[in-house]
Amino acid sequence: MVTYKISLENIRLYGYHGATQNERELGQRFEIDVEIAADLSEAVKADDMRRTVNYEAVYKLVEAEVVNERYHLLEAMADKIARDVLREFGALEVLVRVRKPSVPIAGSIDHVEVEVVHTA
Repeated sequence: MVTYKISLENIRLYGYHGATQNERELGQRFEIDVEIAADLSEAVKADDMRRTVNYEAVYKLVEAEVVNERYHLLEAMADKIARDVLREFGALEVLVRVRKPSVPIAGSIDHVEVEVVHTA
């Protein structure tokens, strides 16, 4: 078996997630990476787009989760995205990273990031 990796990097979406009420009311930008490991050898052999992972469908799944749902924890959001991608796209493994660039803490920080990996 050959494993292929497809990555969608730095998906930028606006959502209403966070530990504070202010974050959940005002919202903020989130950045999401999704890495999908799958056996795509049949798609490659046939050069058939219908047999591979549809990047746009993955994007729309992530977008729906970030825009339409609300989470207190980035970990919960990343976990839900990973489980859904694993289930919907027949992946062997899915890694999801969620970054929050605007962190409400007293200090200088680029972003906070969580990462989760789910395997079939």
